[in-house]
Amino acid sequence: MSLDLHGLGARFKRNLSPAALYEEAVRRGEGIMAEAGPLACRTGQHTGRSPNDKFIVREPSTNETVEWGTVNRPMTPQHFEVLEQDFLAALRGRDLFVQDCYAGADARYRLPIRVVTDQAWHSLFARNLFIADPDPSAPSHVAEFTVIDLPSMKAEPSTHGTRSDVVIAMNFAKRLVLIGGTSYAGEIKKTIFTVFRNP
Repeated sequence: MSLDLHGLGARFKRNLSPAALYEEAVRRGEGIMAEAGPLACRTGQHTGRSPNDKFIVREPSTNETVEWGTVNRPMTPQHFEVLEQDFLAALRGRDLFVQDCYAGADARYRLPIRVVTDQAWHSLFARNLFIADPDPSAPSHVAEFTVIDLPSMKAEPSTHGTRSDVVIAMNFAKRLVLIGGTSYAGEIKKTIFTVFRNP
């Protein structure tokens, strides 16, 4: 299932090349060109993962298959629904970078994913980490999981059922991941690795 983001009034930049994303990131002030050419970006307060802010929506498909506890924290479907609507509202009118790619090299097991973010360097991270669709313009790429990564979107614990203003929320029923409140791009990678462990 692929999340429909049309109607948000957003401006989509789809499947830009690494060079184009590098240029976008520098032009937008997201990072600088370091000596010898690599792109250097700051992640702000969060220089690594926020494992205590990661949640899995507890619903029929996960209720009996996830070992709930301090590592796998549950989120209610109701809290996720509010969080999703707030994320979609935060996306309205923005410039968004979209990458259609695959996680996993073996065609028998690879997972088609879509990563949506408002930061060019996060899109570049996804493009470099995952396998780019060889024909991104073809209509055949149907994402089986969508990641929306919006660092500026701060969660509200009393509204969204989170621990802090950082949230990494995975909904296996909706095949959707919402990441907010952190500029650490590694959360994109880790959520998809979690999907592989919990198909």
